[in-house]
Amino acid sequence: MGKTVVVALGGNAITRSGQAGTYAEQAENALGMADAVCRLRAAGWTVVLVHGNGPQVGNLAVQQQESTGKVPEQPLHVLGAMTEGQLGSLLTLALLRVCGSTLSGVATVVTHVVVDPDDPGFSRPTKPIGPFLSEAEARRHADEQGWTVGEDAGRGYRRLVASPAPLRIVELDALRALVDRGVVVIAAGGGGVPVVRDEVGYRGVDAVIDKDLAAQRLATELGAEALVLVTDVPQVMIDYGTPNAHPIDRMTVSEAQAHADDHQFPEGSMGPKMRGAIQFLRAGGRLAVITNAERACASLDPNASPEADLGTRIVAADLHLGAAP
Repeated sequence: MGKTVVVALGGNAITRSGQAGTYAEQAENALGMADAVCRLRAAGWTVVLVHGNGPQVGNLAVQQQESTGKVPEQPLHVLGAMTEGQLGSLLTLALLRVCGSTLSGVATVVTHVVVDPDDPGFSRPTKPIGPFLSEAEARRHADEQGWTVGEDAGRGYRRLVASPAPLRIVELDALRALVDRGVVVIAAGGGGVPVVRDEVGYRGVDAVIDKDLAAQRLATELGAEALVLVTDVPQVMIDYGTPNAHPIDRMTVSEAQAHADDHQFPEGSMGPKMRGAIQFLRAGGRLAVITNAERACASLDPNASPEADLGTRIVAADLHLGAAP
């Protein structure tokens, strides 16, 4: 397969804070991610791209609810599949525009991810989706539509849905075949379509899998060397929100776990990213990076200067960053 990196891109990077989420806005934002992917490929990486869909699937759910008198409302897992196609198309067009003839091909795969029907996440909704709301708006939706709502990292209130852990990628063999051919693969969008196995096959369930954890599962099952979790900050902060706050450029798995145990990484922000990075490395991955799109390529360079603008790199204790992944 060669040198493979799985890159997880947040849905908020496609519809940014303060934007309405128009197609033109999303298409323009996708170009920045396409540029990062092209730079990774130029550095010798085969790239698998996983995107979030929180704003997009939430907006689609609002559209569904507002039009129930005209068309049947679709289940949440179907909306997830719709956004896999929607955002996959958006990213494909951006990649073709930015990377052009250097691409070996681009393929978006609507991906199904197996979850446990008894996962405790189904009884404790925690995954925020959709637009930010005032407290009054959130309570109204809770009363009128039966939503579970909650505050999201101090930025406002959002709808909360079930978020079970990803167990297995249904389309893994097809994805591996595409990666082996050097195709840029867009997969497990929005964490993938959550499904459970029953006596006749698979059936969709209403939930949203965390895309960072789905990216970790995909990276591990593909045997990828690196996992990049893209966010809107250049580095992970320790003691965030206090006078002692400071960025960190490198840590081992044990150090990352100690910080997590010390509640340094809230669930609404860095928690899933750090958990995905730790799980990836413990399962045999070589390097996990948490950073913004601009620093992603440099952060994977084993020969990068210490003075370079790098993200936070998490490694196994015995891995030296000077050794190529």
